[in-house]
Amino acid sequence: MRLNVALVILVLFMVFLPSVSAQGGTVYVAKVDGMITGYTVDQFDRYISRAEDANASAIIIELNTPGGRADAMQEIVTRIESARVPVIIYVYPSGGMAASAGTYIALSSHLIAMAPGTVIGACRPILGYGQNGSIVEAPPKITNFYVAYLRELARMSGRNETLTAEFITEDRSVTPEEAMKYGVIEVIATDLDDLLQKADGMETKMPVKGKGKVVLHIKNANVVYLEPSFRDTVVKYITDPTIAYLLLNIGFIGLIFGFLTPGWHVPETIGAILLVLGLIGLGYFGYHSAGLILIVLAIIFFIAEALTPTFGLFTVAGVVTFVIGGILLFSGTGAGGEYLVTSETYSVLRIAILVMAILLGLFFLFGAATVVRAHRKKPEAGKEELIGKVGKVVEDVDPEGVVKLRGELWKAESQDGSRIPVGEKAKVVEVRGLTLIVEKVGGVKEGE
Repeated sequence: MRLNVALVILVLFMVFLPSVSAQGGTVYVAKVDGMITGYTVDQFDRYISRAEDANASAIIIELNTPGGRADAMQEIVTRIESARVPVIIYVYPSGGMAASAGTYIALSSHLIAMAPGTVIGACRPILGYGQNGSIVEAPPKITNFYVAYLRELARMSGRNETLTAEFITEDRSVTPEEAMKYGVIEVIATDLDDLLQKADGMETKMPVKGKGKVVLHIKNANVVYLEPSFRDTVVKYITDPTIAYLLLNIGFIGLIFGFLTPGWHVPETIGAILLVLGLIGLGYFGYHSAGLILIVLAIIFFIAEALTPTFGLFTVAGVVTFVIGGILLFSGTGAGGEYLVTSETYSVLRIAILVMAILLGLFFLFGAATVVRAHRKKPEAGKEELIGKVGKVVEDVDPEGVVKLRGELWKAESQDGSRIPVGEKAKVVEVRGLTLIVEKVGGVKEGE
């Protein structure tokens, strides 16, 4: 009897024992397209954090990249390894690639899928390009480091270490069929639905943080798409190396042309904006750093408006850069993966940024206009105020004499040395100490 009771309890325990698996639920899908830069780090962090907050069954990232910065790649790899949900890298669409830095990112993921017509590999590190456009190869020390780094990613996930090393040593690339055959990827899927069907029931190649290896149950999951923001789309284009290079050079040309043609201010204003966009486009900055740079540029424009009034040109440039910088500054996620502000707060914040930019613009524009008026207005006090006034000669000016002006007697001296007799009118053209330098005038009322 006791044995039967123990068996029943054991069966019930096994039935209700929670299994480590990704049951049904929701699958998030995001797209990362273009160069791997500091902005891509923010994208991965934002997408994975959304999936974690929703306790999703998995997040699928459709990746299409020719590669990018090594430091950004390593941050993304670290973020994927710390993810609390399975991260599936799907090289998509057909004709796409996970080359160079994209290969490292894929190999760090919990599951790799590829669409037909895509490629993966060719990730030899380089230092850049020479003046003649030739590739500057990385020294053996750096190359050997990345060979070991990539092999370790493959070893940790049980993927083909030998082939992954050839991605660097021989600059080898493989098709989905070859990658599947040699154990680099796990799934070949024509589209997202095909991927969900084929990946269902698979176990992740890498352990999920806090859960270990997870069995995926995603065939009938609810799919939620995380669309790239307008900001992501703009950054995607300006981080293209060709566009970033053009922005830098056009910006330099604008600055030089502006300095050679002082007074217009348009070329140097546009040049400064394009130069900063080019620097941001190089991908050295994340969204927050880029936002700070743009806000600093906006402050410079506002100060320039106050010091060298351009009748609104610097103000408009300052407002535009201030708004863009503010939006970038308060976007993305913090170091802990939490949003700096909630979506509702961010909506209000965008309005506040816009209003503040307009108020700052009006303030500096009004201040600049006040300065212009003050410079144009003639002095109303002191000796300078006497210039242009007309008095009456009470003692012959030959060439010195006395002039009565506003009821006061002033020592006067003829400007050209000619004689101005008593009774004539004399106009003040200069003041030297307590002596008025005058010239003879006619037909002008006294005191004008």
